[in-house]
Amino acid sequence: MKFAVRKLCLLNRAVRRLTAPRAHLRRLHWTSKPQPYSTFNRLPARPSPLQIANYPHRTFILARLATRLLKIRYLVLGSAVGGGYTAKKTYDEWKEMLPDLTAYKWIIPDFVWKLDENIDFEKFRKIFHGVEFAKLLPDFDKVGESLDHLKSLLTPGESLYNEVKGVSDLLLLLDSTESSAAMKASDTQAFDINGKQHKKVSDKDKAEHLQEELLRTQLKYQRILERLEKENKELRKQVLQRDDKGIHKRKMKKSLIDLYSEVLDILSDYDSNYNTQDHLPRVVVVGDQSAGKTSVLEMIAQARIFPRGSGEMMTRTPVKVTLSEGPHHVAIFKDSSREFDLTKEDDLAALRNEIEIRMRSSVKEGQTVSPETISLSVKGPGLQRMVLVDLPGVISTVTSGMAPGTKDIIFSISKAYMQNPNAIILCIQDGSVDAERSIVTDLVSQMDPQGRRTIFVLTKVDLAEKNLASPSRIQQIVEGKLFPMKALGYFAVVTGRGNTNEGIDAIKDYEGEFFQNSKLLKTGMLKAHQVTTKNLSLAVSDCFWKMVRESVEQQADAFKATRFNLETEWKNNYPQLRELDRNELYEKAKNEILDEVISLSQVTPKHWEEILKRKLWERVSTHVMENIYLPAAQSVNSGTFNTTVDIKLKQWTDKQLPHKAVEVAWETLEDEFARFMSEPKGKDHDNIFDKLKQAVKDESIKRHKWNEQAEDSLRVIQHNALEDRSISDKQQWDAAINFLEETLQSRLRDTDSAIHDMVGPDWQERWFYWKSRSSEQHVHNETKAELERLIKINEEHTAYLANDEVTTVRKNLEAKSVTVDTILIKDTWHQIYRKHFLKKSLNHCNLCRRGFHYYQRHFIDSELDCNNVILFWRIQRMLMITANTLRQQLTNTEVRRLEKNVKEVLEDFAEDRGKKAQLLTGRRVQLAEDLKRVREIQEKLEVFIEALLQEK
Repeated sequence: MKFAVRKLCLLNRAVRRLTAPRAHLRRLHWTSKPQPYSTFNRLPARPSPLQIANYPHRTFILARLATRLLKIRYLVLGSAVGGGYTAKKTYDEWKEMLPDLTAYKWIIPDFVWKLDENIDFEKFRKIFHGVEFAKLLPDFDKVGESLDHLKSLLTPGESLYNEVKGVSDLLLLLDSTESSAAMKASDTQAFDINGKQHKKVSDKDKAEHLQEELLRTQLKYQRILERLEKENKELRKQVLQRDDKGIHKRKMKKSLIDLYSEVLDILSDYDSNYNTQDHLPRVVVVGDQSAGKTSVLEMIAQARIFPRGSGEMMTRTPVKVTLSEGPHHVAIFKDSSREFDLTKEDDLAALRNEIEIRMRSSVKEGQTVSPETISLSVKGPGLQRMVLVDLPGVISTVTSGMAPGTKDIIFSISKAYMQNPNAIILCIQDGSVDAERSIVTDLVSQMDPQGRRTIFVLTKVDLAEKNLASPSRIQQIVEGKLFPMKALGYFAVVTGRGNTNEGIDAIKDYEGEFFQNSKLLKTGMLKAHQVTTKNLSLAVSDCFWKMVRESVEQQADAFKATRFNLETEWKNNYPQLRELDRNELYEKAKNEILDEVISLSQVTPKHWEEILKRKLWERVSTHVMENIYLPAAQSVNSGTFNTTVDIKLKQWTDKQLPHKAVEVAWETLEDEFARFMSEPKGKDHDNIFDKLKQAVKDESIKRHKWNEQAEDSLRVIQHNALEDRSISDKQQWDAAINFLEETLQSRLRDTDSAIHDMVGPDWQERWFYWKSRSSEQHVHNETKAELERLIKINEEHTAYLANDEVTTVRKNLEAKSVTVDTILIKDTWHQIYRKHFLKKSLNHCNLCRRGFHYYQRHFIDSELDCNNVILFWRIQRMLMITANTLRQQLTNTEVRRLEKNVKEVLEDFAEDRGKKAQLLTGRRVQLAEDLKRVREIQEKLEVFIEALLQEK
């Protein structure tokens, strides 16, 4: 009894402590490691052997009730904690079995999970309310329900989605669906609801069942996504069309991808001396010839825009294609304003023809490919924004019809684009041929050995599945196990049946139908996200913009540093000059050249005539002396002299003289033009223009042609001038004598110089300057002495030696031990007699100075004969009249035609960038050119970065 009362007191005290306030309880110290708990850790106390049943129940109801309640609470708490820990541990095990897909997050875009959040359907309903085509719009409520349904289908466990947040959403959901199905199958195949065990299903059947179920689920999701994308595409097209109607009311704002494409266009022409290379991203499409590069690019652009051939090389130059979204599916070249409607077959054919023409025109003669880039922009609804560059296909052998260095040129072009560390390499391989025959994979491996920016695309998978005896090779290729090339992602696509007339929609339907029925997808060799050009386009676009965001600011900083270096160099070297680039310098030089051409019209008539007369006489004087005057002077009387002169002058005028005069006039115009172009302009003269001015002058003269009728009219004028023999006054007579004397003296000096070269130095030169004669000169000197004796004997000797005279001279020289031949004697005689004749004619001129009186009397009763004076007066008058005629034609016609030619040449040079780069050279020009481009690139990069940040 005492023991029972003591137990009751203790129990009562415990109850009061439990129900009392816990102000003084210690806070439990939690450890970082969870402590497992189970109801089996504390066994219930064994019942006391003492009997307490004979005590009344009413006295201890509260105590018993508290005891029961406390026991139940601990049981519930323990079960909850233990069960939670067990669930967490099981979940951790499942999570560890999931693959790490963080590197493939870019494959599936994020907009799939937030379509209902990003698209405000209520706003669309308000915008299109009351519009005529509102009936064509889908039911926004049903679209929202479809999105919610899609999210519920793709989200079997919200906690799992939140826990594994860094992995690509669509892939995680597909894998988690497969895992859930597998767990469910494993739990239900062995036990039913009552816990009875059934017959166990084989692993193979279970895997096939799960694979089929997964494939059906993926295809179902794919159809839902395609339907939503189609509806979204139509909505965006209508919005863009509505926005396009107001373009004329406001300034058109360029899209983000257009801004980026402009930067790339400028960089493609930029060659800096500071090693600032173009490291901005673009998608470089490389592959073996006929591997399907162009077809993949056309599927991404959703139009068949490139020329096609059967096994021959069609891509001969790099083609940069800028894809952007727009209301209409159109294409336009960078340097053209024509838009090609890609929905019309005629425009598509015209576009393909234009691309082929541009390719062939950019290829130099004797070459097969060219590094020059053709820039093309393609806009359309639903296009992924990116910049792609289609390169010529890599070849292994140079075939007939190709230039010898074609293979090396293609390799150099491909390496030049792929060596950009931010370029995304889209490696295309033909799946219908053996992978070992591919060349491009080795090239890509050299440029990107880690595969951090390479996307591998296997084309013609339909042919590969049909022809390959072992389809597992396709799986090895898309998993990167068949060859050492690494890639960021692997895709398998089908780009048609090989029919060039097949449309894009037909190709897309065929591709979808093929993969839906393909064993490669059903057996798990290919994943759903690895197939179709649609998934490829999304993946490439996401990777492109990711690379752009990571590198564009770094490139902007690099160009900022380059600009600072260039500006510093200009300030140090050219502090007082303006920064004029090549185009600005060309405009300045153009104005100077036109001013100099105008200066030709300011030349005085007297200056023109003096130059023309002097140059014309220099051109015809030899003919007059050798072919007219000297033969006529051998005449025995004046009648024969005049007859000979008239005949020879007539022949000369009919055949040679007019043409010679036109040549002289043309050369005079050229010389005067060159003099104005080359003469310095004082402080304003800039020698940087000298090469350009010389080229303009040469090309203008080359294009200029003299009036063909000028010779005919000039021939009549010259013939009439030479027919006139009437000297009107003594002044003209004296002028003719002076002209004759000047001509004879000039010829005499030339003759003395020729004789001096023939016989060598005289005794003064040999004595004072220590010069000596050669053996040949000694022979000429001895011959000269013998011939001079002959002339002294007969001063009226004719111009020619007789044979006996030649023999006499030779024998006399042989007697002096000088051996000579007949030719040497005659050559020496020609110069000796010429000198004798010129001196004799000069003496005769002095006699004729007083002969004008006898001339007026026709030399009657006079032995004086001055017919040579009359001849030279006729020639002098002809020269004056010819010079006057040519001067009039120059000033009235030819100078203006030359000015017109110069303007045409300047316009042609202005359009030829290569010509300007060739003619305007030097560090100053290149520095100004680099400064202009770097500033332009930096400004456009800043505008692009600002727009990119706003889009974020």
